[in-house]
Amino acid sequence: MRLMISFAALFLSVVLLQLSSGGVGPLDALSGLALGFSTAQVGLLGSAHFLGFFVGCWWAPRLMGTVGHSRAFAAFTALGAMGLIAHMMVVDPLAWAGMRMAVGLCVAGCYTVIEAWLNAKLTNETRGRAMGTYRIADMGASLAAQLLIAVLPPAAYVSYNLLALICCAALLPLTLSTLPQPETPEAPRLRPGLAFRLSPLATVGVIVAGLTSAAFRMVGPVYGQEVGLRPDQIGLFLAAFVGGGALAQYPVGALADKVDRRHVLIGLSLAAIAASAVTVAVAGGGTTAVFLSAMLFGATTFPVYSVSAAHAHDWAESQDRVELSAALMFFFALGAIASPLAASGVIDRFGPQALFWMIAAGHAGLVLFGLARMRSRPARGPRTAYVWTPRTSFLIGRLTKPSREKRPTDSR
Repeated sequence: MRLMISFAALFLSVVLLQLSSGGVGPLDALSGLALGFSTAQVGLLGSAHFLGFFVGCWWAPRLMGTVGHSRAFAAFTALGAMGLIAHMMVVDPLAWAGMRMAVGLCVAGCYTVIEAWLNAKLTNETRGRAMGTYRIADMGASLAAQLLIAVLPPAAYVSYNLLALICCAALLPLTLSTLPQPETPEAPRLRPGLAFRLSPLATVGVIVAGLTSAAFRMVGPVYGQEVGLRPDQIGLFLAAFVGGGALAQYPVGALADKVDRRHVLIGLSLAAIAASAVTVAVAGGGTTAVFLSAMLFGATTFPVYSVSAAHAHDWAESQDRVELSAALMFFFALGAIASPLAASGVIDRFGPQALFWMIAAGHAGLVLFGLARMRSRPARGPRTAYVWTPRTSFLIGRLTKPSREKRPTDSR
């Protein structure tokens, strides 16, 4: 019972953290436009977030080893809260970019602590339920964070203060726990070359996943405003994207465990290209059509990361899985850092629909690369089980490794 209570505290921290950090992206986009920022400057904020996220992924295990889980969590939460509160004190795009880096650091650092704690406490009996609950808490809070836009007025002290309060509240469940802190896990080595050596296709796939997700979530509010959506409708537009992605994970995973994962990856990218075209086509067709197109877009793009990761792990040995997961996160972060700035540039030059043409071009490149890779070597024989992989920290590989060791036909 005490163990399940400790899990509940961790999951509550995840929910509060995701509500605060997930809400700041669309709020910043709308606030920046309201304050006269250019589209490129709004894109810079999204890129800065993922730059901070990448630095946090690398730094957090080392800080945690120095000061412990609870102190590291408190330090990263404080950084995030300060980044949120300072927004309306200094209204400048470069200053806001620095604040978004602090929020990105907060997200990566806090997730690293939570996943290290989970990894130390999970057993074979509790792993399945705990990981399922973890994914639901993370994805559910991410969806709810998009809906906060309906009640948070742009460019207002109260909006950022509310997000900062929620961020601070994430401290309470974990830091007030009376359970002893677990031992700090060894930080995985960052070996980007490992991912490309094992699976060039998976490496390109996670880059395209980063390009897609970051562009839509960080610059999508600009697109929504350009096509005439109100702030509350923009929140529903982003939530439809997240919801579609969540609903698609399990059917796509079941398919990826039965057929060649390269076929699944190529099929998802072809579907993403079609979904991008549909989204552009229905932009003036009413809010219902726009929301449904966003859900379709999420369903076709969200699983790309997990399918790519599963394909990479098919070629990995057991001792390489943790470092391979970190390497894939590294390449995802590269795509996510570059994407918002690139997306804002094409919107400035070619209009709001160019966001989806840019994403479609990325998936077209993945299709062509996937076809080329299929000619270079045959499909892998024995495969790992498909795992819905959160993009949270470099330590996620430790949590998912036992699940990947099972085969798709295992009934355990």
